[in-house]
This record gives sequence, C-alpha cells and structure tokens, in this order.
Amino acid sequence: MRFPIIIFLFSLAGLYLSVRTGIVLRRHVKELDEADFAIILTTTLTLLGIIIGFSFSMSVTRYDQRKNFEEEETNAIGTEYLRVELLPAAEADLAKQLLRKYTELRIAWYGTRNLDRILQIDRETADTQASFWSAVKKGASGQPAAVVALTVGGANDVINRQGYTEAAWLNSIPPAAWCMMLAIAIFGTVLLGMNAHKPGRLVTLTLPVLVSLAFFFIADLDSPRGGLIRVQPRNLINLSQSLSGQ
Repeated sequence: MRFPIIIFLFSLAGLYLSVRTGIVLRRHVKELDEADFAIILTTTLTLLGIIIGFSFSMSVTRYDQRKNFEEEETNAIGTEYLRVELLPAAEADLAKQLLRKYTELRIAWYGTRNLDRILQIDRETADTQASFWSAVKKGASGQPAAVVALTVGGANDVINRQGYTEAAWLNSIPPAAWCMMLAIAIFGTVLLGMNAHKPGRLVTLTLPVLVSLAFFFIADLDSPRGGLIRVQPRNLINLSQSLSGQ
C-alpha cells in the first residue's frame, strides 16, 4: 500500500479483466431477469461508492492529522527554545544548539524516502534527544520549581510530539478494508460486463479507470512517503531558518 501507482495498475488490470469476464458470462446466461439484475447492479455500485467515500474520508483525516502533528511539533520546539533561556548560560547554549540540530533532523526525516537513511536519522535523533534531555536536566538542577516545570515539561513535550508524529505516519487504512473494496469492485465490474448489451471500449474501460483512480488517490493520501501528495515540513523549515538567525 506504500506504492499508489502499483495499486492503480493492479486494480485497473483486475477490474478490466472483471468486465471482460462479465461480458463472457453474459453470452452463456440464457435467462436473465433485467429488473432484478438492475437492482443488484445498482445496489452493488452504490455500496462500492459508499465504501470508497468512507475510505477517502479516512485517508484525508489521516493526512490532516499528519499536518497537524507537524505544526504541533514545530510549536513545541519553538516554545522550548525560548524556555531554555531560563537555564544557566552554558546549559542554555548547549540546549539551543541541540534543538537546532534536532530541528534539522526532523526536517530530514520528513523529506527522505530511503529506509536506510530513515534508520540513520532515527539513531541520530535518539542521540540528540538524550543529549538535550541531559542538558536540560543538568541546567534545571537547583533552579526554582517554576523554571524546572517549564523547561523539563517543554523538553518532555518536544519528545512526545515526535512520538505522536511518527505514530500518525504508521497509521493507515487496514488491509482488510482494501480487500473488501477490491472484492466489491470486482463483483460490480463483473455485473457491469454482464449488463452490457453492446460491449465496447467505453463500457469496458470507464468504470475500471474511475475506480482505479479513486483507489490511487486514496492510497496516495494514505501513504506518507510513497505518494505524490506528501506532508511538507514547511513549519519546521521556517522554524529552522528562524533559529539559525539567532
């Protein structure tokens, strides 16, 4: 499901063959109640449309969630960057330096598609988080309770936001839902082929192409790294540019 173009090609080929199968079956069916058959066909295509619409809504919600978490992550980093100024100068400077590096790593994580590079970024991010936490903990030692609450709480929020973001990127439409959509689409296109009295290219291609495009769009929105529509870390980039100038 991480490669929407494969979903499109696979579904287009499968649904086209389903229509052709329906056309062949029509030639071997001697008696067919047109009224009942029309009801079945309409019901099947309506159900397919509802499921596609529901799946599209799920993918859009997940896409919006990924965008929102990117914004929240940016806000958490920017807020903590200001809060660490309450720490002693040495720890404050180190914490700011680590936050700038952390922001660059988060931008790189959003932009890469290479699995090895992602693993490398994850390791560097974990090391940076550990160093940042140590700097904040050391600087907050002996400080007033309000300072400890702000700086330590902010550091914890930065780390938590990263976890929420990556959890959202792992969330996707269940494979069972894809199987159900495909099964109903195949059944519907077989019925469409059986209903075609004068089969031609328009009949055999229209529904398969439209449904395949819908599947492609859903898969594209639901695939954070493999799709064409991707969440760009614009807020993190703006924050990084802002922090670099300080």
